[in-house]
Amino acid sequence: GEEHYNCISALHKSMRGSDENASLYWLARMLEGGEDPLYVARRLVRFASEDIGLADPLALTQAVAAYQGCHFIGMPECEVILAQCVVYFARAPKSIEVYRAYSNVKECLRMHTGPLPPVPLHLRNAPTRLMKNLGYGKGYKYNPMYKEPVEQDYLPEELQGTDFFKERKT
Repeated sequence: GEEHYNCISALHKSMRGSDENASLYWLARMLEGGEDPLYVARRLVRFASEDIGLADPLALTQAVAAYQGCHFIGMPECEVILAQCVVYFARAPKSIEVYRAYSNVKECLRMHTGPLPPVPLHLRNAPTRLMKNLGYGKGYKYNPMYKEPVEQDYLPEELQGTDFFKERKT
């Protein structure tokens, strides 16, 4: 019932708050109460990107490994795998930079009126002669061929200069 959602919320918020003791408590309460360990593991995968993100990119690897470990061995043996992951996440630095930036991109797309801007010609693949003749790929600079980053626009013309990583005002 509702306690299922209350407990996962408490676990999530305890990890977000860097409280390793409370995080372990809520994990144990869920697992000892019969919660599916794969449900908890799926939530940890989400948490790794949503709350830890680029502050510790290895968190996602930890979460996926925990999910796979739980899938391979099941309960009760996988409880320690989840406990390790939960403590790792509680102790990890947190960053919602990517989560917020992606939300800003989604908002930009939802608020756009009319047809979405086309992909700039220089960014389009040109697998046929016709496409090459139409200008697909023309002027594209292949970064690995240069010693320094190249100046090149990657967003559609009407979005150039947009920075989705900056806080958007509503």
